[in-house]
Amino acid sequence: MTDVLGWRCKFGVVTPSPNSVVQPEYDAMRPVGVTNHLARMHIEVPPVAGDKAFQELVRLIDEALEPALERVMTVDPDHVILGVSVEAVWHGLAGAEKVRERIRAKSRGVDCTTAAEAMPAALQAVGAGSRIAVISPYTESGNDAVVRYFAECGIDAVRAMTILRDGPPKRFYNITPDEIRRTLQAIDGTDVSAIVQFGANVPNARVAADAEAWLGKPVIAVNTATYWHALRVRGIHDKIAGFGQLLERH
Repeated sequence: MTDVLGWRCKFGVVTPSPNSVVQPEYDAMRPVGVTNHLARMHIEVPPVAGDKAFQELVRLIDEALEPALERVMTVDPDHVILGVSVEAVWHGLAGAEKVRERIRAKSRGVDCTTAAEAMPAALQAVGAGSRIAVISPYTESGNDAVVRYFAECGIDAVRAMTILRDGPPKRFYNITPDEIRRTLQAIDGTDVSAIVQFGANVPNARVAADAEAWLGKPVIAVNTATYWHALRVRGIHDKIAGFGQLLERH
């Protein structure tokens, strides 16, 4: 039976409970007739203060995946979105497929989108080439995982940089537009054809779109790429303004 409000598609979204960015950014990109329904992966952690703490965060996210999927499936979604990016690429291509298998197992075969397939597809869509730079809020192990994943996909992440933050450790959602812009300027170079951002709890969708104008190249936020991919997989090709060339043209 067709959903009255989500008559084109109902997305079931799972994201960590401290994430305050995925929901508003996905909702801002949502076309008419599409609805987003979130389930929180319950975790309680302080702001990440080092690589050991970051690895523990990834472990907790991984443990919380299935319970959140069970909750979101009660809304009978048409498609599931993993609204956390590090989980999708942490163990490379093989690990990414295992995450998708876990999602499908809990979602009774409903198709899914993760950052692992969304970001390479987004780069291909905008014609970004095979040499990119990566920014994220991650510590060393997280950045290394992203670089390795892209390498397995045949994409050379020339360099990866943790977003330059002022002051003591803080939640990823407290990262400011100025900090993101400063990091984009620092990592850019003529040797890269695009810049991508990982970290679904970083409020970057609109900052990245603006940066395309002054950097003169694609700048793709992971939330934009993930939501774009989910829409296109569902056959929804609306062009959404304000989120960069990916959603506006492709």
